[in-house]
Order: sequence, then C-alpha cells, then structure tokens
Amino acid sequence: MKKRGIAFSAVGICFVTIFVKSYIFVEYKVEGVSMQPTYEEGRLLSINKLGMYFESLKRFDVVLFQLAGTEEIYVKRVIGLPGDEIHYQDDQLFINGKKVNEPFLDDEKDKVNKQTGNFTLEEITNKTRIPKGHIFVIGDNRIQSRDSRHFGLVKIVDVIGTVKNKD
Repeated sequence: MKKRGIAFSAVGICFVTIFVKSYIFVEYKVEGVSMQPTYEEGRLLSINKLGMYFESLKRFDVVLFQLAGTEEIYVKRVIGLPGDEIHYQDDQLFINGKKVNEPFLDDEKDKVNKQTGNFTLEEITNKTRIPKGHIFVIGDNRIQSRDSRHFGLVKIVDVIGTVKNKD
C-alpha cells in the first residue's frame, strides 16, 4: 500500500512538472541579431507566460510577443509603458521629458554613433502618449532591429510572456 502511494505521488509530480513546463514556461530560440549583444542569435530563452498576469510589465523588461495580424514572433525590450510620452534625441531616451539611462546599451554606444536615431512617439504613432493597453518596444541592436519604430505600438494582449533568463 505504501509503495502504491509513492508511485501515485511520483506520477502526480510528473504531471504537475509537465503542466508547469508546458503552460507557464516556454522556451524560445532567438532568431536574428536585433537583441545583440544582450541575447545572441541561437540563444535559448525561458519565457514566463503566467507572470505578467500577476505583475505588470516594467520598463526595460524583455518580452516575447506576436505581432498583430501576422504569424511573426519577436523578442524586444519594453521602452514605453501606457501613459508615457517618449522621444529620442542625440541617442538619448527621454520619458515624460526626463533623461533615462539605458545601461544595457553602454558597451555598444562606445562602438557606434547614433544608434537609435531622433524621433518622437507622435512622429511614429500620431499619439503624444502611449495609450492604455499598449507598449513601445525596441531591440537592443538599434541599427538592425525591426521594432515599434517600424510597426508601431504593441498591444499588451499580444505579449506571450517575459524573458526570465539572467542578462
């Protein structure tokens, strides 16, 4: 009888593990160079699908999302959150009129001049602030990234999850 209980417990633990692995965490293999040097092409990322339902997205989170109306999946960094006014001037990020440091870019800024380009949110989206339910995302490799500067804002409902690998 005791062995049967242990066997049922082991099977139960296996099912719970499979459930957690399949429905809460997924793996995604980085394709392309848009997130270099943070994530190199081919790197396997662990994506937490459930976490964003318990805590809000934060500035500089790295997210996996499906671009609305396409089958395309992207990994990008959240730069702008709902309610933010953002712009770049002389490669400097400004959020709500204040300079914001992007520490994940420091190494690359020394190598390349004018990575991000000058723009305002309004020039790209015709909106002065990011509306509720949307985010603005950019790849860390600014020169070779297709991101919100090209396809506009991303709906939060299209975010699959957040990257949980350590940078």
